[in-house]
Amino acid sequence: MLDVRAAALAEVIALFHDVGRFPQYRTYGTFQDSCSVNHAALGARVLLEQNVLRDLPQREQDLVVHAVTLHNVFTLPSGLDDETLLFAQLVRDADKLDIWRVFMELLVLDRADWPSAAGLGLPDAPGYSPEVISSLLERREMVRLTSLRSLNDFKLLQLAWIYDLNFTPSLRMVHDRSIIERLAATMPQDPQVRRVVGDLRQYVDDRLAVPS
Repeated sequence: MLDVRAAALAEVIALFHDVGRFPQYRTYGTFQDSCSVNHAALGARVLLEQNVLRDLPQREQDLVVHAVTLHNVFTLPSGLDDETLLFAQLVRDADKLDIWRVFMELLVLDRADWPSAAGLGLPDAPGYSPEVISSLLERREMVRLTSLRSLNDFKLLQLAWIYDLNFTPSLRMVHDRSIIERLAATMPQDPQVRRVVGDLRQYVDDRLAVPS
């Protein structure tokens, strides 16, 4: 349970974590970092250059800026102090949950009605990339954006995020919102995908101690 100060800081971080998206789109006309700029680093720069956090004590300013900077890194660096780690983990979990919420809403729409950035410009082709599904089966690391070749690969990447969640309530939301099942239902129904889905369900159940 967060105290009042921590809860307020978490809310500030949540509000500002994607502030870099605005200058990113204005300058580059895209939300794809690979085609433009790291939106998290840009957001931190905006907060600093515009002195947005000037009314906060310096420690709180530093925590917000660091959490915004770290919210989209592939893995969190070692050596973070406890507070910085806490807020970085909180915003990373919240970001994933919000992306899943939006993506689930899109899945019921015709692909032609999707915003241009929603599928990262990936083709809605059959199948998936072997290296992407291998990353999930072996859990050797998170799936990298550079390995994506299709929309199914992007769905697999989102499933892999479950292994990167930090807090039990986040996993509870994955369970209660049927994130795994809803994504899996839109993918090829073959043994590899079924194994990935089974592994993920077992992982979530084990973390939540949900009876089989």
